[in-house]
Amino acid sequence: MAAENRGDGGADANARNGDGNGDGNGDLHGHHAGPAQGPATPGGRRRASLPSGFRHLPGHFDRPAQEALVAELRQVITEAPLFTPVMPRTGKPFSVRMSNCGPLGWVSDLRGYRYQPLHPVTGRPWPAMPAVLTALWTELAPDAPPPEACLINFYTGDARMGLHQDRDEDTFDAPVVSVSLGDSALFRIGGQKRNDPTLSVRLASGDVALLGGAARLAFHGIDRLYPGTSTLLRDGGRINLTLRRVTRAA
Repeated sequence: MAAENRGDGGADANARNGDGNGDGNGDLHGHHAGPAQGPATPGGRRRASLPSGFRHLPGHFDRPAQEALVAELRQVITEAPLFTPVMPRTGKPFSVRMSNCGPLGWVSDLRGYRYQPLHPVTGRPWPAMPAVLTALWTELAPDAPPPEACLINFYTGDARMGLHQDRDEDTFDAPVVSVSLGDSALFRIGGQKRNDPTLSVRLASGDVALLGGAARLAFHGIDRLYPGTSTLLRDGGRINLTLRRVTRAA
């Protein structure tokens, strides 16, 4: 999702926290989250439960809608080509390639993480956000000001995204809305502390996830892809879109 905007930084996405070792799909599909943390186990360890404000909407986009959105994204990427961001300080490349659309775009380089109005390679403004995405935002977050950035992450092979929080924005009042396209992926989400227990859910093509409320600052990441699980993208892989509000509304 996650954005999902920290590459391999921070905690290793393969690390398992607390009791969050199961897939958990049976409890997540189409449900709103409950309390941020469940009761303790007999041994005194906290049992993982979903943070309040997390929603998973399986199959929110049907196949024709997915194909239409991918066609629009191809045009976006023609104007704003995928690039490989690097980690601040170390310069280590991310395992995903990315681009953006909307007034602002998220980037990472040796100077740090930030939003900016221009593509870091072409120097041109980001393309406009497809109308279907702004309509999705209005549907799921009708009281929030409009999104200003749509981060496009492209995963292939063993690409993943380490556990991270989305906190480069000026305000956390609006949710982060995520759309999955292409191969399925194992999404992991915990609480607002890095060592909180986590749960996993398999996100398939057309699924939408929303991180609002307490889940807005929950640690989350992508542990792995499931190659060959979708025929949406000609050469396979996964596109993840994350819509964000970056600045405070006037």
